[in-house]
Amino acid sequence: MATYKTLPGFRDFYPEDCSLRNHLFSVWRQTSKRFGFQEYDGPVLESLELLTAKSGQEIVGQLFNFEDKGGRAVTLRPELTPTLARMVGAKANALPRPVKWFSIGENFRYERQQKGRLRSFYQFNADILGEPGPIADAEVIGLLVESLCNQGLRAGEFIVRLSDRNLWYYFIESLGFSGDQATAALGVIDKMERMPPEKSEAALAELGASDPAKVLQAIQEFQELPDVCAIAAFLDKMDLASDAREKLNGRLEAWRELLSLIDAAGLDHFVKVDLRIVRGLAYYTGFVFEAFQTVGKGRALAGGGRYDDLIEKLGGASMPAVGFGMGDVVLMDLLDELKRLPKLIDKADVFLVYSGDDAFKIALADAYALRRQGLRAELSYKGAGMGKQFKQASSSGADFALVYGPEELAQGIVTVKHMRSGEQQTVPSAQLVGSVLALWREG
Repeated sequence: MATYKTLPGFRDFYPEDCSLRNHLFSVWRQTSKRFGFQEYDGPVLESLELLTAKSGQEIVGQLFNFEDKGGRAVTLRPELTPTLARMVGAKANALPRPVKWFSIGENFRYERQQKGRLRSFYQFNADILGEPGPIADAEVIGLLVESLCNQGLRAGEFIVRLSDRNLWYYFIESLGFSGDQATAALGVIDKMERMPPEKSEAALAELGASDPAKVLQAIQEFQELPDVCAIAAFLDKMDLASDAREKLNGRLEAWRELLSLIDAAGLDHFVKVDLRIVRGLAYYTGFVFEAFQTVGKGRALAGGGRYDDLIEKLGGASMPAVGFGMGDVVLMDLLDELKRLPKLIDKADVFLVYSGDDAFKIALADAYALRRQGLRAELSYKGAGMGKQFKQASSSGADFALVYGPEELAQGIVTVKHMRSGEQQTVPSAQLVGSVLALWREG
């Protein structure tokens, strides 16, 4: 007989796993709402053209894409940002600004599975649209930090590395690149942490750098600058055209404004300037950031940034935007490694113990009445002896056992037993629901 297994890169969620996953979602959801974000969702199946319009044809190799029965080129969504852009673009004129939305959804990427990276994963996305000022960048970074802290991480266990694609673009322009060349050079810089220097130099040469070794050295020095003061001092020493200096100084002023907001929010010890972060996706237009764990394997926990042109690029109105995405896989791995996964108790509120068919029907009716009042009420389906049912009540974690024995039925009462203290009291059957609710609320 065939044995069927989960597909590679996909997961089964047994009840205990599902409880942990739902706890993760609950923390994300509660934190987002405290920041004033509203939840949205979209279809798991999207037009392939929407994805390629955002990320280019090269993304197709990472997708679960196919032709549907209507002859449409479609794909399982690999992320939610294109869906968000489509949805906001469709109603942009009717939406109050700023748009502050979050979503928790399943995404799919057809890529080689490895530790921390699966083909099916859940991602928490949060975005602010319609607000061009740095307060939006500060707020999404703040939500990112608070979300990680509320999941159980502590200061010193992760850091948000903050960079700026516009600053990099203007700097690359000052080194002799322009247009698509400069954008491609940013792609090289994004990979430099994972690439030998000689390969980086060769890639810059292919893009037309007149002196690749000198350009690489300038980039490497720029990458290591630790703060805005150091960046400003570095640029002051460069021989820059007046328009290039003006652009770069404008970005430094934006940096000062953003960092002052991060400092005012008390987040400065969670955030550091790190120009090694570039984010490879070309649609980013300003500040970019990634949260990295500083304990364990040092993997990325989240990433995001500004994408002010994307809504318009996908056919909507011009609208500035900034946001981030955080996956569940790496975060759960880290919490497990740190032994911070919560011990969730999935328990009943009351367990009804009965003797005989007549008692079962009365208990069943009471169970439904209690459920309608919001309590989790369970009972045995098999009519086992009352001793075994009490063992089931104990295993269920119920706060109270409700006893329907021959004596109780004869007197029109129910015995209520507090499972932790062992204390018992009787209540009239007609007053059971109100009495149990009162006892349960008292704890």
